[in-house]
Amino acid sequence: MKFYADLHIHSRYSRATSPDMDLDHIAQWARYKGLGLVGTGDFTHPAWFRELKLKLEPRGNGLFHYKGMDFVLTAEVCNIFSKGGRTRKVHTVLVAPSLAAAAEVNRLLRAHASLDVDGRPILPIYASRLVELVMKADPANYVIPAHIWTPHFSVFGSNSGFDRIEDCYEEQTEQIFALETGLSSDPPMNWRLSALDRYALVSNSDCHSPGKLGREANAFDCEPDYAAIREALRTKDRTKFLSTIEFFPEEGKYHYDGHQPCRLRLTPSQTKKYKGKCPECGKKITVGVLHRVDDLADRPDGAAPAAAIPCRHLIPLEEIIAAAMGRGTGTQGVLREYHQLVATFGSEFSILLDVLESELVKVTDARVAEGIMRVRAGRVRVLPGYDGEYGEIRVFEEPDLKMKDGKGKMQNGKSKGKNKKQMELF
Repeated sequence: MKFYADLHIHSRYSRATSPDMDLDHIAQWARYKGLGLVGTGDFTHPAWFRELKLKLEPRGNGLFHYKGMDFVLTAEVCNIFSKGGRTRKVHTVLVAPSLAAAAEVNRLLRAHASLDVDGRPILPIYASRLVELVMKADPANYVIPAHIWTPHFSVFGSNSGFDRIEDCYEEQTEQIFALETGLSSDPPMNWRLSALDRYALVSNSDCHSPGKLGREANAFDCEPDYAAIREALRTKDRTKFLSTIEFFPEEGKYHYDGHQPCRLRLTPSQTKKYKGKCPECGKKITVGVLHRVDDLADRPDGAAPAAAIPCRHLIPLEEIIAAAMGRGTGTQGVLREYHQLVATFGSEFSILLDVLESELVKVTDARVAEGIMRVRAGRVRVLPGYDGEYGEIRVFEEPDLKMKDGKGKMQNGKSKGKNKKQMELF
């Protein structure tokens, strides 16, 4: 049975999340997107866990059901610890097969930190100790290092990470069989590291609002069953773990290097030219994902291992409609068109991946249909994201300018400041 799964999300109990991140809205938007399975997020938070116990109906196979959507118990935790003379900040996704298993994880973690402060709790213990405790709670649990390249909170992050999975998770590395690539990288970038060949590369939305569900996801063709999904990931079975749905990684907010206060984005070579210091103010440049991958890679760009799981790059439908209409996302006209298309064709994934252009033009503006076809073919331009700023997608037009030396400040496609030099992005 083929289905899409988004295993990493957050509830309304996490910081900076929408109050609509409750089960009703999550289930509703998961159906709009075309997902078949969603992580609950935040099972470590006592209030959210009580709600999960009250509302989710166990299916008897490690999954749960609520209002037409299947769920799996998941959480994300932040480990902050000192190792090798540096402060490390690493996020890890936890997955559990039962309420009892999740409750035992919570009991063990509660000895190290308060769990009711945030849906993504901070634990002052080694990441390896976290894995040990999770597996002690139930050997059917599993962990996935989260958004592994994000500069500030990940295993490979430029600001607080490591150069090897083993350096972070130590003797518990053998328990890990999947890694989350994050929005600012995609599988082809990760294929450049031969050390990652043995891991399944998964993609999830890490969403904080319902409309962002499924912006990255995983396609499975197996029984919708906890053990079957776990085994498909553990073995990297290409007949069962089919592919991932990806952001264009340039759209992620840490793809390029840069310094957001100075509106500066840089390529890795430019950061090296400026010796890691912002040429505008002299402060430290945030080294992005592309730079970090370049530093650790032992393969050239374009290399792929034989057993690689394929991927598809998409732009959320709402963004395509907004670009076609010349309006902002979230506006009434854009949302009206979005819901009309979903009601007609069943789900966002169906529209983005499968529906013929000849069928689309019967129910929507030709420009919207053209935008969907452009995205499907990869014919888009992206002004890369940097230092916490999402990249800017251009579906229909060329960028207004192309910076050359990294000193041009970009805002809405126009240069600001005295320096008008430009840098090549595409």
